[in-house]
Amino acid sequence: MPVHHALIPCLRYSDAPAAIAFLCTAFGFERKAVYADEADPSIVHHAELLLNGQMIMLGSDRPGEVKDKYRWKTVAQAGGITACIYAVTDDPDAHCARARAAGAEILTAPKDNDGYPGRGYDVRDTEGNVWNFGSYDPFAAEPH
Repeated sequence: MPVHHALIPCLRYSDAPAAIAFLCTAFGFERKAVYADEADPSIVHHAELLLNGQMIMLGSDRPGEVKDKYRWKTVAQAGGITACIYAVTDDPDAHCARARAAGAEILTAPKDNDGYPGRGYDVRDTEGNVWNFGSYDPFAAEPH
């Protein structure tokens, strides 16, 4: 029986099409679904991206009832991050090299984790969201 995701991070971007392109090129995400506005393709109503079978969802930051109700803010509007996203990868060093080659801002070069198993690095995307990619898998029976 397939495992279904119980928690899926959702993000807002000022330029969602550019963010999708960056996330795919730099971090290796694949487009599962992208629902752009028919009249204005620069507006993404909803997108689903996969990385090794794990999903994030994102959309365009735009004025309206949903933004007001949920108080959505981009990182730039908030003046900093309020959360980061951790993604498990088998080879953080190779993943970092890919992100660096795509122009990602590397915050912490790949290194062994302090106080727990695995290796990882920290990176900022084009709109300021912080991502952690590492080999530590908290669901694995044996840490790597």
